Amino acid sequence: MRNALATLLLGLAAFAPVGAVQAQEGPLRIEITDGVIEPLPFAVPNFVADTPAASQLAAELSRVIAADLTGSGLFREIPQVAYISPYTQFDAPVNFTDWKAINAQALITGAVSQAGDRITVRFRAYDVFAGQELGSGLQLSGTADGWRRIAHKMADTIYSRLTGEGGYFDSRVVFVSETGPKNDRKKRLAVMDYDGFNVQYLTNSESIVLAPRFSPTGDRVLYTSYETGFPQIHVLDVGRVERRILSSGSGTMTFAPRFAPNGQTIVYSQTDGGNTDLFAMDINSGAAQRLTSAPSIETAPSFSPDGSQIVFESDRSGGSQLYVMPVSGGEPRRISFGQGRYGTPVWSPRGDYIAFTKQNAGRFHIGVMRTDGSEERLLTASFLDEGPTWAPNGRVIMFTRETQGASGQARLYSVDISGRNLKPVKTPDGASDPSWSPLQN
Repeated sequence: MRNALATLLLGLAAFAPVGAVQAQEGPLRIEITDGVIEPLPFAVPNFVADTPAASQLAAELSRVIAADLTGSGLFREIPQVAYISPYTQFDAPVNFTDWKAINAQALITGAVSQAGDRITVRFRAYDVFAGQELGSGLQLSGTADGWRRIAHKMADTIYSRLTGEGGYFDSRVVFVSETGPKNDRKKRLAVMDYDGFNVQYLTNSESIVLAPRFSPTGDRVLYTSYETGFPQIHVLDVGRVERRILSSGSGTMTFAPRFAPNGQTIVYSQTDGGNTDLFAMDINSGAAQRLTSAPSIETAPSFSPDGSQIVFESDRSGGSQLYVMPVSGGEPRRISFGQGRYGTPVWSPRGDYIAFTKQNAGRFHIGVMRTDGSEERLLTASFLDEGPTWAPNGRVIMFTRETQGASGQARLYSVDISGRNLKPVKTPDGASDPSWSPLQN
């Protein structure tokens, strides 16, 4: 069963060489070297309510966990109507024979208690065919109105135990919410849970806003606003919804900002005297440093996770291509050489890949390549796909897709780095320019 279980995990070896699929003995640890895999079947009965007040939450918590795991594309939930025996007691011994009979290879159980506005959730995950628990049981507590986040945290723990990799469900996405027709589109910043729930609007629609970017700690957002009549960079405290302008001087246009891993420095584009170059700024002192000095357009910078390098797009070679340079500046090194135009590069949080937008032969693509430009792989193709952002674990990419025609609207989509599990992301209205937060604390 071990090998069968391992072969069900889809995207974890999207770029690994083809080879044997193995799993270690003892508690389930999965090592995957083949990317053509079926989702792993799991069962998650409705959690047990330890107190009467928790009966509704017990079912809802298990449903969110199931949706998180299923939505990753790596897992397949077995419907509850297929269960042979009921699940009614958290501490009772597990009848693994009944779960094996319906081919549940992982089992997730839990119990919820509620006192006032506080809830406590206990949960366990089991390797059914081995007949043993994966790790030890855990307990999480919080407020009743924060129950969805507790569910996401549990799903992250289960995902990690089954795959050996970090999760991404307890995270948020900041984006541009869009309403109205194309010729009068209203845009405002919004933030939501990664799955589209708990939407909060951060700005009004009185001025155009573009390209929001989360800080490394997820508490602040950089974005470009036309509030003053020309583009300027703003920084916003998400919790207090307070903002300020980061100015490089009167009359200069600043845009495409992004935080450094230290959270205290930003890199951005500045247009002055008809020339667009990259600058770095200390957001506390406002001191700025020029990083490029070329007659070409340099924009869309993104730091490597260790903060030592910056990837950006430039037309210095005649068409838009991707370049990498040291964080202190210096001569850039071109890394994109395929057909078409490249833009909006973003370094993976794992440091192994760079995601990008590519335009070629009338189509737009989201793609990834190694940091030296090798192993380019296109994940999508559409009338307009652009602006990738990485999930915290570096396994999923979210981006903007816009449909063709006068009534076309921008929507958010996500895709696994294997190029599979392409799906829309739920938003109340049109949406663009997503930026994924790190995992929340």
